[in-house]
Amino acid sequence: MNWSLSIEPLLSWVWIGVILVPVGLLVLAGLFLGQRGSLLRIGAFAALAIALLNPVLLDEQREPLQSVVALVVDRSQSQDIGDRTDTTDRAVAELQARLGRFSQFDVRVVEAGRADAADDRTETRLFGALDGALRDVPPSRVAGAIMVTDGQVHDAPAQADALGAPLHVLVTGDEDEFDRRIRFERAPRFGIVGRPIDLTYRVIATNDATGPVSVRVLVNGEQVSVEQAVVGEETPLELVIPNAGKNIVELAIDTAEGELTETNNRTIAMIDGIRENLRVLLVSGEPHAGERTWRNLLKSDASVDLIHFTILRPPEKQDGTPINELSLIAFPTRELFVERINDFDMIIFDRYQHRDVLPVLYYDYIAEYVENGGALLIAAGPEYAGPQSIARTPLMSALPAMPTGEVVEEGFHPRLTETGERHPVTRGLEGSAAEPPQWSRWFRLINIQNPEGEVVMNGAGDRPLLVLNRRGEGRVGMLLSDQGWLWARGFEGGGPHVSLYRRMAHWLMKEPELEEERLTASGRGMTLEITRQTMSDDPGPATVISPSGQSLDVTLTSDSPGLFTGSVETDEIGLYQIGNGDLTALAHVGPLNAPEFQDTVSTTDVLAPLAEASDGSIRRIEETMTGGLSLPNIVPVRASGEASGRDWVGLRTTGDSVLRSVSRLPLFAGFFGLALLLMALGSMWYREGR
Repeated sequence: MNWSLSIEPLLSWVWIGVILVPVGLLVLAGLFLGQRGSLLRIGAFAALAIALLNPVLLDEQREPLQSVVALVVDRSQSQDIGDRTDTTDRAVAELQARLGRFSQFDVRVVEAGRADAADDRTETRLFGALDGALRDVPPSRVAGAIMVTDGQVHDAPAQADALGAPLHVLVTGDEDEFDRRIRFERAPRFGIVGRPIDLTYRVIATNDATGPVSVRVLVNGEQVSVEQAVVGEETPLELVIPNAGKNIVELAIDTAEGELTETNNRTIAMIDGIRENLRVLLVSGEPHAGERTWRNLLKSDASVDLIHFTILRPPEKQDGTPINELSLIAFPTRELFVERINDFDMIIFDRYQHRDVLPVLYYDYIAEYVENGGALLIAAGPEYAGPQSIARTPLMSALPAMPTGEVVEEGFHPRLTETGERHPVTRGLEGSAAEPPQWSRWFRLINIQNPEGEVVMNGAGDRPLLVLNRRGEGRVGMLLSDQGWLWARGFEGGGPHVSLYRRMAHWLMKEPELEEERLTASGRGMTLEITRQTMSDDPGPATVISPSGQSLDVTLTSDSPGLFTGSVETDEIGLYQIGNGDLTALAHVGPLNAPEFQDTVSTTDVLAPLAEASDGSIRRIEETMTGGLSLPNIVPVRASGEASGRDWVGLRTTGDSVLRSVSRLPLFAGFFGLALLLMALGSMWYREGR
């Protein structure tokens, strides 16, 4: 029972003053002048004042509130090392049982480190979780916090008194743990393909070890070298970027005896490879309507350096004009096709025919150029079917098809073949899904026979229109019509000439994005996304190997012909290996080299200052002789009392309570108050009467 006295005046304080002040002055005047009955007058005045003030005796029924205890559990990936997870689970279960014995505590268990977002997994943020758990709790009701962690916390507050209550930390792991890690010190984000780049890295050991360490260097999953590094020293590294686009550079060291974990024995750098401008040689056999279509397209591509020659005066054209009066330049055949042929990424013959401009031997050089990895595109016109066709030269060994001699001149809509619907060069070409396709007609086609490679587009009468073929290490394309300029000029609405020509050229120059069989993967948040380009009907599932070595299969579903995708939610940050058939790929999920794996050795150094400043404690969880855990006892303490001891931790109790009900007892109301007032007034009147 909580008794208290409350004043509940019958009138406002203004009216009480108006009534009591004059009466009080009269009473005081009588007392000062020594009149008889002054004491009775004072009693009557007091009775009147008490009646107007209306004192009430209150009996409050209150229920004490519980103090809130935050039990913060570290579930970050570093807690998966060794037996830390098992120790944590056992410790949390025992602490919950001990705290459950005290009715004055409201226990809130908070698990941190396994959020859905990748950014929340890169660091151990226990204090953010603690703040969220106690956000709705007044400071007077916070009993304290108990953290079960390996001690590697990345959001510890700068102020030691930020919690305002005892902080007790129970640290998992052993005190004598040993670990090594490797990290990049400097790594550029970009590099020129085929050019060396400079990087530096460092190997760090927690036991102050020195001496050489073998470092394996892998680029896109393939080992390129083994370097020697000295522990603790910054070591230079020179690498050549092999591919355009994303390149994954990985450094790895072997696991030493007694080392805590191999998780941080590798480090990753993502370097975007940038190709130097592609060098293209375009040779037009004669001026024609479609000549500038190729020229304009290649000149508009910032990644292409174009050299263009048009044969305006073939050798057989002898009109007697003196050479010094001609405004033409000589075709530097030897320089282009002998001395510098390997400097070109692609050679295009645009309606070119053999007119003795090139010696016959040079066609052998071009065929050899293709066999050794070069790219050749034949943009054929009627000349390809004539007697001076380049198919009748030694270049025929590199060509995917021979002409029949027939030139088909009739209107037709170019159409994708079944193979073309899947091929990256023509897949999804704008307008191809309709029937007839939503682009203009062409009116000429060069007929061929026994094409090699892949026919991705057909023309009139289902004759081959676009043929793509691999020859040795190089590639050859053959466009069997010179009517593509109709699309560029907007005839009958035009067509996607830019997409078609650009994809064709870049496929010939081995652009990775246009490979028919390609497996790629990328991390988006904590989701691993897999993309498979293939010419087959079903590539089967992709096999994913996680950073910890666990394997799972991911089903790939068709998004469009030749394109399959799949995704899987992951719970580990690191490098994933993806395989499908003979293809493999690497993908990193989460931020590179996350702080969570920088320091994995358990420690008391990070949280010790905070625990001591908050009157809390920090200690390691140890095994007992019987196989149990040595945990401190829980002791409720007053707000001003000690909060820790050798084998116990204290949690503060609160004096806060909640009001449930109130009983009111007016002291000067009813018959009692009336009788008292009348008795005082009657006594005064009686004395005055005498």
